[in-house]
Amino acid sequence: MITFGCILGRSAKYLASHPVWRQQIKLQNRMSSSRLPVAAVCQVTATPDKQANFSACKQLVEEAKERGAGMVFLPEGFDYIGSSREESLSLAESLTGDTISQYTQLARKLEVWLSLGGFHERGHDWETDRRLYNSHIIINDKGEIVSVYRKAHLFDVELPEKGVSLKESAFVIPGPTLVSPVQTPIGKVGLGICYDLRFPELSLAMQRHGAEILTYPSAFTVATGAAHWEVLLRARAIENQCFVLAAAQVGQHHEKRQSYGHALAVDPWGEVLGDCGGEKPGMVLVEIDLEKFSSIRRNMPVQQHRRDAGFYQSLEKT
Repeated sequence: MITFGCILGRSAKYLASHPVWRQQIKLQNRMSSSRLPVAAVCQVTATPDKQANFSACKQLVEEAKERGAGMVFLPEGFDYIGSSREESLSLAESLTGDTISQYTQLARKLEVWLSLGGFHERGHDWETDRRLYNSHIIINDKGEIVSVYRKAHLFDVELPEKGVSLKESAFVIPGPTLVSPVQTPIGKVGLGICYDLRFPELSLAMQRHGAEILTYPSAFTVATGAAHWEVLLRARAIENQCFVLAAAQVGQHHEKRQSYGHALAVDPWGEVLGDCGGEKPGMVLVEIDLEKFSSIRRNMPVQQHRRDAGFYQSLEKT
């Protein structure tokens, strides 16, 4: 397995002039001829400007494709991050709106799969209650939407000592159900979004249904990210023996909101394969070696050792 550090999307020419980065870029370009599938895990700084956000994400997707990626992962809020509830609602669209149409066209043009990690989708009773779903959309290389997962666990958290105060349920509807893992060119991908990372029941359900890769596109706060981001992602990878790919928001979105960054790729042993850092947009490219995945599960057959569901519920009966 070959992995490399974060490539900064807007600084390729500058980086190419530095010996260390020049060597990494040369190695990354070599990925395009690799027999192993390549995933690009992206890091962006979304603002309320939807068109500027699309332009930045489009550049990352194009660069990822040039470097051999078969699937590109964008974070929660890739479409925008509003500065207020009212602004977030005013910018929302349906799955048939302009934003998703732009991404389906991009996927079709570049012949690349996309994980769009948290789209502000107008809810089913939009005209009545003006509420959203936080939706994770998978688009195939033909530009077709093949799966939509709506975030199940909403971030309603007050941490005054950490300066964190967010109530996602004020305008977001919790998703009604999980969706089955999606077969993609890089492997079978199980879908979550951000706060879902804290609920191991979700990842276990994905693993039981054949997931080889878990993905948690996110916009973690700086305080919670510094404390929990990496350790949670590595835990989900280790306990499920899956790859974990987590695209992330980074930096200052507007005066009221900042994100932790550190878009991460983790292997089934819990090793961090790539980290985009906490300062700038960019991407990490990673080869997905499913033979390593199979070897770890074969040599440490945790899933075979798991007892039936009744065993773990036995305490509830006492």
